[in-house]
Amino acid sequence: MNKTYINGVGCISTQKTFDTVFLEEAIYDNNKTVLTIIPPVYKDYISPAASRRMAKGVKNGIVASALALRDAKVENVDAIITGTGLGCIEDSEKFLKNILDNNEEFLTPTSFIQSTHNTVGAQIALNLQCKGYNFTYVNGAVSFESALLDAKMQIEENDANSILVGGIDETGDYTISLFKLAGRVKDESNLPADILNSTSSGAIYGEGGAFFVLEKDKKETTYAEVLDVAIKNTLDISEIEDEIAAFLSTNNLQVSDIDALVLGFNGNADSDIYYKTISEKAFAATPQLYYKHLSGEYDTASAFALWMAAKIIKTQEIPEIVKANSIEKPAYKTILLYNQLNGKNHSFTLISK
Repeated sequence: MNKTYINGVGCISTQKTFDTVFLEEAIYDNNKTVLTIIPPVYKDYISPAASRRMAKGVKNGIVASALALRDAKVENVDAIITGTGLGCIEDSEKFLKNILDNNEEFLTPTSFIQSTHNTVGAQIALNLQCKGYNFTYVNGAVSFESALLDAKMQIEENDANSILVGGIDETGDYTISLFKLAGRVKDESNLPADILNSTSSGAIYGEGGAFFVLEKDKKETTYAEVLDVAIKNTLDISEIEDEIAAFLSTNNLQVSDIDALVLGFNGNADSDIYYKTISEKAFAATPQLYYKHLSGEYDTASAFALWMAAKIIKTQEIPEIVKANSIEKPAYKTILLYNQLNGKNHSFTLISK
């Protein structure tokens, strides 16, 4: 069975994660409830004429995938697999607003055509002229993990040699206003936010896109090996430790073998209890990292986490800004990522040097 290697990464996020080494310009702004993307120079990657008609999520996806391909030193791939929670939500909002403003008459279909979830994967394929397998997963907070699992299985079974995998989501003003009404976004009265020790509900929201070139062969550009990915829809807080132990056991590992644990703390005290439970008990002696204070919460934020973990294994350095505790190890060979959203859609990803 083939191994799966991360040979190239590209990330566009609410931090400057392009044209930098690794988060040296990251800023933790705890006075915002919604973080916005730091845009690259789009015209370096997309013609201005095409760029004008694209939603920001599509543009960010194209740039992140181009960065990953360049990083892996490949020009094309056998397949493109994308994960997204809300797709091109801005264009969806635009189309629905046009319906209301024009009394359902004289509508141009452009926003509707560009609002579908698979627009990002399709645009990347058009740019690369890639006619291979192209699939988009829309599975809420495990959309990216579903794409990653699909890619890993295809490489293991020799169905593909190189696959571009990404997770991408954007914010829309109206959607965020609905999330605020539903209590999913942290209330501004609870700012400044202390994500690790939050006592209030609601998360800090964000947006972003991260892409990875996965290949069966190890190269000089290799970051890490993807050992395993697992998804569980519902888990009780009391079950989480046993679930992680079982996941590690299937990979012949135990808690002491994990050199760093990446947790998805987002400031929502109601669901961050899952992370608190394992960080204070099973993994109390393990270096712990967090990232949503930098990226914000969105359905595919775990793609940002994988980008961060891959960088840590390659550089063997952990930026101070992502440390959740002060424990350090001499080397970082095996990293476990755990994410969930509002107590549902739990995902575990294991990568190693």
